[in-house]
Amino acid sequence: MKNSLIAKLLYDIADLLELQNVQFKPNAYRAAARTIEGMSKDIESEWKEGRLYDVPGVGKGIGEKIEEFLATEKSSYLEELKKKLPMDPELMNIEGMGPKKVMFLYKKLKIRTMKDLEESAKKGKIRKLPGFGEKSEQKILSGIEHAKKGSGRMLLGFALPIANEIISELRSSKLVTNAALAGSARRMKETVGDLDILAISSKAGKVMDYFCSMPNVIETISRGPTKASVRLVNGLQVDLRVLPEKEYGSALMYFTGNKDHNVALRKIAIAKKMKLSEYGLFKNNKQIAGKTEEEVYNKLGMHYIPPEMRENTGEVELALKNKLPAIVERKDVLCDLQMHSKWSDGSNTIEEMAAKAGELGHKYIAITDHAGTLVIANSMNEKRAAKYCEEIDSINKKSEIHILKGTEVNIMPSGSLDIPDKCLKNFDIVLCSVHSALTMQKEEMTKRILKAMDNKYMRIWAHPTGRKIKIRDGYTVDFPKIFDKAKERGIALEIDCYPDRTDLNDINVRSAVEAGVKLSIGTDAHAAPQLDFINLGVGTARRGWAKKSDIINTMPLEKMMKFLAH
Repeated sequence: MKNSLIAKLLYDIADLLELQNVQFKPNAYRAAARTIEGMSKDIESEWKEGRLYDVPGVGKGIGEKIEEFLATEKSSYLEELKKKLPMDPELMNIEGMGPKKVMFLYKKLKIRTMKDLEESAKKGKIRKLPGFGEKSEQKILSGIEHAKKGSGRMLLGFALPIANEIISELRSSKLVTNAALAGSARRMKETVGDLDILAISSKAGKVMDYFCSMPNVIETISRGPTKASVRLVNGLQVDLRVLPEKEYGSALMYFTGNKDHNVALRKIAIAKKMKLSEYGLFKNNKQIAGKTEEEVYNKLGMHYIPPEMRENTGEVELALKNKLPAIVERKDVLCDLQMHSKWSDGSNTIEEMAAKAGELGHKYIAITDHAGTLVIANSMNEKRAAKYCEEIDSINKKSEIHILKGTEVNIMPSGSLDIPDKCLKNFDIVLCSVHSALTMQKEEMTKRILKAMDNKYMRIWAHPTGRKIKIRDGYTVDFPKIFDKAKERGIALEIDCYPDRTDLNDINVRSAVEAGVKLSIGTDAHAAPQLDFINLGVGTARRGWAKKSDIINTMPLEKMMKFLAH
């Protein structure tokens, strides 16, 4: 599946065009990239079957670039753009280093590479330039460290479709009777270094042949009788292990839990005079369990532990006492509470977003286009917002899925919202979020959020820490104070499902659950295919031990309307 590769190609082209001060085109390339990276369908298959130009945002110019890359795995257009630049475009991957700043630093300090940038920052040269300062310089150095740490890891949201496609291919080969994802990806960690896949087969050699010759494989790193490691065209490593059926459950268990979880299980086995390994659970050298995970946990005297919880943070002790919380499941989630349409910065119409949500089984949704003064998000002013609400009312008369009139508004540094209450009262649901002045100190940021929460129309605090995985840390707030205010005001904290956010993260989700704060799940989708990201939000909620009752998305529409009205 080359969706992430094509999306990166389009993002790179957009950045290079912006570096050369080309107008309008960068936004078109980014819109198409957002759509493609969120697609559940394979963009290469869509191209081969003649549907490439049906993808939202893919016109003649962009389509030709995609077709060339899919046919040759190269882009002459991208290479031409790179040749026109005197600096490494990777500099734009550093937080705070947009096209304008990259070009400015080149003109002033001849900064061409990451090494040049780091040296100049460490020597204090950047802080002396207009528009910069000591804080900007430190932010650049922090961004460089993030880039170094993040290299080689892929966002879970982009890795999962690849894993699912490989598993689907293995199953369709008829060489395996079952195949499943293991490792940190199965635990729904937000980034992965590689993918671990297990399969049951009595024809291990043929499975190895098939796996190593799959279309997206560019290198076989290692290969043995029952295990192989390959590298895909996007650089991701995938490991496959082929097992007999009797070992499948114990191996899946072993290769899913983190190290501490597995050590804890082995100690329990030893205490019961048993031996636990990836090959099974043994007593007196006789295998007594191993075919399924449930079987192994049961023989250890434990309740089954969901994969997302297997991190040795208290789940083992609770499983022994049969007191594990019943964490939320995907089927419990009835709606998506953050998405954007063409009314602000989305790629699809309201009807198209609703149709896709219906396909995913949602009973209702909230369209939450930006309103206020956030120019970069094409925010609606009061006049446009009124027309937007009228359109949703009109669509609801014929739509099979009910659409809540929602909006996302910016929390200003003062804590006020950037659109008047007389406008907000027209919406069913108001999400509030921070998009500016992200470097405020903890105390200031906490006061800012608390003041926003005093607004009677605020119902959800969206992407609460403002983090971007592999790019920047989130801002810090006094969460206990925020939790108290949220409970007092009946405000939910969001789990933003977008792959580079997953914000709240699992740690903060668990803290919110323990504090009795309600949570919402929103994909933050800017294109219909991105609504599939709902699974990432559910996974994060499960990692944070959230129950069905903790998540407002599990409410039927009538109950939701009462929650929003109080």
